[in-house]
Amino acid sequence: MIIQMERILIIEDEEKIARFVELELIYEGYQVEKAYNGRDGLELCKAQPFDLILLDIMLPGLNGIEVLRRIRQFSDVPIILLTARDAVVDKVTGLDGGADDYITKPFAIEELLARIRVALRKKAGRNTYLDPKELTVGELKLDPMKREVHVKGKLVNLTKREFDLLEYLLKNKNIVLSRDTILQNVWGYDFSGGSNAVDVYIRYLRSKIEEPFGEKFIYTVHGVGYVIKDEE
Repeated sequence: MIIQMERILIIEDEEKIARFVELELIYEGYQVEKAYNGRDGLELCKAQPFDLILLDIMLPGLNGIEVLRRIRQFSDVPIILLTARDAVVDKVTGLDGGADDYITKPFAIEELLARIRVALRKKAGRNTYLDPKELTVGELKLDPMKREVHVKGKLVNLTKREFDLLEYLLKNKNIVLSRDTILQNVWGYDFSGGSNAVDVYIRYLRSKIEEPFGEKFIYTVHGVGYVIKDEE
C-alpha cells in the first residue's frame, strides 16, 4: 500500500528560516516545496496541489496578505501565517482575510508542528479546491468559488468565519444543527471558546444578510440550534 505524504508549501523570504522549517517538516514525514517571494509562491500554489501553506506576511514582490487574498479566490487550502508582527490588527487582518491560523516569530518548532497538525485535521473530510456548486435559499446566493454572497442581487461582505458558517448552514439546508455540531465543523474540534460563539456569529450574519433586506433565512430551534429552511 502506498502512503500519500501530505504536501506543504513554505512561502518565506528568510532562507535560513525556510530551510530550518523544511528540514523539520521532512523529518516529520511531509513533502515540502519552498518559495522565497510572494509571486513565486502564488504561482506554485496555482500549479500544484498542497495540503497546507506556511505564509510569511512580510514578503518581497507581493506581500503575504495579498497572496492570501488571491489564493482564497480559487482554493480553501489551510494557511498558517508566519509573522514577526504581533499587533492585534495584523492578526485580525490575516484571519479575516482567510488565514486559518498564525504564529509569531520567533516560534518554537514544536508549536508550529502542533498548529500544522490541527490545521490538517480540520482539513480532513473537506475538499481543498472549492465545490463550484452555488448554494441558494430564496434570494440569497453563495458562490463557493468566488467566496461571495449576494442577497437580492447585492454583494454582502462577510468575514471568513461568517462565510464559513453560512456555507455550512446552506450545505445542510433543512437540517437542524446543534451548536456543538456547528462548532466542531466550522470552528474545529480544538476550539476552546464556548458554544455562545455560534450565537454571536449568527447575530453577525443576521445583521448582514437579513436585517438590511427584510428577509429571514436563519431560524432558531430553541434548545437545539439553528437551521436554514427552504421557503414554504
